[in-house]
Amino acid sequence: MDIVIIGTGNVATILGKKFRLAGHTILQVAGRNSAAASKLAYELNTVSTNYLSSIDRNGQLYIISVSDNAMPEIVGNLKLPGKVVAHTAAALSQEVLKDVSEHYGVFYPLQTLRKEMAELPETPLFFDGNDDISKNMLEKLAHSIAGEKVMQAGNDERLRLHIAAVFASNFPNYMYTLADQYCRMEGIDFRLLIPLIEETATRVKTVSPAAVQTGPAIRHDTETIRKHLELLTTHPILHKVYAFLSEQVSESK
Repeated sequence: MDIVIIGTGNVATILGKKFRLAGHTILQVAGRNSAAASKLAYELNTVSTNYLSSIDRNGQLYIISVSDNAMPEIVGNLKLPGKVVAHTAAALSQEVLKDVSEHYGVFYPLQTLRKEMAELPETPLFFDGNDDISKNMLEKLAHSIAGEKVMQAGNDERLRLHIAAVFASNFPNYMYTLADQYCRMEGIDFRLLIPLIEETATRVKTVSPAAVQTGPAIRHDTETIRKHLELLTTHPILHKVYAFLSEQVSESK
């Protein structure tokens, strides 16, 4: 498949590498930052441009992988009649592309992707399209890089998936950040917690998260909770978060 990638960030970089590894041809990389576009184009053995007016018109598929805030400028200045165009955003409707082409859709990887990844991660993919032409092309592309971990997901379902991902990844990482800050202030090595973090993550692969829950709140150990909160009085944000989450966990059982 001949693909043009619009964007030079984390998602564009990893998807581009996956596309190339799967045997697809990257015709061009387009990005506002000429240095970033050139760098990614070099990695993907292709050419680059930093002008939408210079987009290669010979592609079969155009993947737009930019921030949600940048999307209006892209769609306002890009016209690709007859081509299949898709964005990679979870929270944006596919209809934002309706003025770019009559064939449009979404190609959403449910994974945290970073440019510096040495190995390409396992990435479940969700696609959608406004017609059979876009759906078929995007589904074929998804299977070529994700095997059987491919599903069709409409705008509402994709948004719900994104919310679940925030709870499953972004918020826990903020908890790690708070724990790391606390450890630094109290002279504790955060790395001592890594085996605990890994064990919990491993268990939820096969067991319900509710069944994995441990700690003083799920045991209704009010005395331990009291001692913890007393120690956290000098850490107001941690105190607030600890008290709220302990109440929620306690009420869940």
